[in-house]
Amino acid sequence: MELKEKLVSSFMAFEDTIDVNSSIHDIRTEAIKNFEAEGFPSKRLEDWKYTSLNSVLKHDYSVFPKSENDIEFKDIKPYFSHDIDAYKIIFIDGKYASHLSQTTHDGLDVCLMSAALTKPKYKVIIDNYFNKIASKNGISSLNTAFSYEGAYINIPKNKVVDKPIQIIHFSTGNEAAVMLQPRNLIIVNENAHVQIIERHQSLTDNPVLTNSVTEIFTNKRAIVDYYKIQNDRQSASLIDSTFINQKQESLAKVHTFALGGKLVRNNLEFYQNGERIDSTMKGITIIGDKQHVDHNTLVHHIEPNCESHQDYKGIFDDKATGVFNGKVVVEKLAQKTNAFQANNNILLSDKATINTKPQLEIFADDVKCSHGCTIGQLDESAMFYLRSRGIPEKEAKALLMFAFSNTVLDSVKIPELKDRITKIIAEKLGVNIGFDL
Repeated sequence: MELKEKLVSSFMAFEDTIDVNSSIHDIRTEAIKNFEAEGFPSKRLEDWKYTSLNSVLKHDYSVFPKSENDIEFKDIKPYFSHDIDAYKIIFIDGKYASHLSQTTHDGLDVCLMSAALTKPKYKVIIDNYFNKIASKNGISSLNTAFSYEGAYINIPKNKVVDKPIQIIHFSTGNEAAVMLQPRNLIIVNENAHVQIIERHQSLTDNPVLTNSVTEIFTNKRAIVDYYKIQNDRQSASLIDSTFINQKQESLAKVHTFALGGKLVRNNLEFYQNGERIDSTMKGITIIGDKQHVDHNTLVHHIEPNCESHQDYKGIFDDKATGVFNGKVVVEKLAQKTNAFQANNNILLSDKATINTKPQLEIFADDVKCSHGCTIGQLDESAMFYLRSRGIPEKEAKALLMFAFSNTVLDSVKIPELKDRITKIIAEKLGVNIGFDL
């Protein structure tokens, strides 16, 4: 049985195992019908022109993984930013791991999507926010149909969260192959501020396909710093779709560090519904072998006097493939928009590939918008200069690649996280870096 047919036939059994209100049932039912009609995306779609899921979909994934939460902290400690004092929402094979988590309802909600979807006290919130900005395409609809577990975060008005929130999904390999579909809902109310770190991590080489959807609502003058660490094994594939709705004078930043995994597809969409909004997307991709990373971004400027900034850096070795498809849409009313988009790439191998397509769709006439991309190799004159100062070739390459990535790293606002990512990048480059960026 093909995966699509397996998922459609499993939907009724899934709904029988959970308790949800009638409105969520209706949303799920509509979503599975949409997935059945559209199926998984293919290269026939313009947005998926350079990314095929065929090699990912061939496995016989378990749709309902076993719920054996026998993992101890020592087993997963290397994957935590454990030097950061943080709230933690930990999932193992799609199930909440209370013994590893630190949630709270003390002045803010850092808890579970399953609770928000099933408890009456959250009904008004769910009715107003759940599935309101997520795309209705096939892959997002599939997540909506099976949405049950994930992170639910609600930051009240004027609250500056005292420490970051870590959301980490582990897969244990208890199944020969497993498909996970986490759903996150994050609401940041007026004048509130939160920092969030998200990671998906396999503990074995068994195939894993994660189809994740996150909806973020950033209300007036709220600030959201979101960090995605994607450094999984080469048996794991991730489709990560994040949708952000911003209100007046809010600031939302998403940093994506795509450093591992077999196939990673990041769908990132910002919708600016108010004036004086700032949206920032930055990313670093460093991959080799036959790995594939695809960044697909959208910023929709709807009202005037707003800004958006995109800065994506890619380093590709061996037979790795990178894709950047970035779109900025400026509506007719969105005068005084300032939009910047850049995608710069280094190919370390003549067999590595990058497909890049920055796009502007501008319907206003008083704007400042720019976009561009570069594809090249390491600067030979800079390499010669470093080698002439006695720096070995490997370290010289690492220095240049760190310098290339520094505009993204420099904007990470959590010092401990910045140090950890710097170390991960150094490991990817195979060197020990004796300096801080």
